[in-house]
Amino acid sequence: MTARPYVVLSAAMSVDGYLDDTSPERLLLSNADDFDRVDQVRAESDAILIGATTMRKDNPRLLVNSDKRRAQRVADGKPEFPLKVTVTRTGDLSADLKFWHHGGGKLVVTVDDAVGKVRATLGDLADVVSVGPELDWGLVLEELGRRGVRRLMVEGGGTIHTQLMAADLADEMHLAVAPLLVGQADAPKFLGTADYPGGSTARMRLLEARVIGDVVLLRYAPKGRV
Repeated sequence: MTARPYVVLSAAMSVDGYLDDTSPERLLLSNADDFDRVDQVRAESDAILIGATTMRKDNPRLLVNSDKRRAQRVADGKPEFPLKVTVTRTGDLSADLKFWHHGGGKLVVTVDDAVGKVRATLGDLADVVSVGPELDWGLVLEELGRRGVRRLMVEGGGTIHTQLMAADLADEMHLAVAPLLVGQADAPKFLGTADYPGGSTARMRLLEARVIGDVVLLRYAPKGRV
């Protein structure tokens, strides 16, 4: 079996657990110093993954912004930018999104029924691969492992975080908690309802708690819960 990458879930959320509010503009939960920390984690990763819903909603470029960090990647024999990955069941993607037109390599992981649709939409903007008739996260990670991805940073959204946590496939969680309250029922949350390993009494190991301005970073090890 191909070695799967080390999976880091990365998110910023409000105190009441939301990733965003319901306004048209993206809610900025992190501060400048925390955004810089995220940039460092991106630079240390072989690939960065987001879901198609997050891509459509936020339209991110998903780059390593620091010139120094990009130069260090090149000096270390790596591509200037990590591989950018998105996952979609439906194939509902737009070629106009910023994701495809900035940075280095791009990969779309999808299912058999959507491969043709994605290739017709994107052309040569990205490599497209299917993991079979259904989206299996174990197979997604094995595909990334075959492509040389040893460290994967997952930046959402909440559905993907939930699925990876429920499947016990996350090795580390980086959670930046912002001093905000959203309180909107239709706003996206970091994690949703799921049958998580070990149930509601299984405690994750805390790796770090760090104050970054008005944000608190919590790093947890989800596997091996007790």
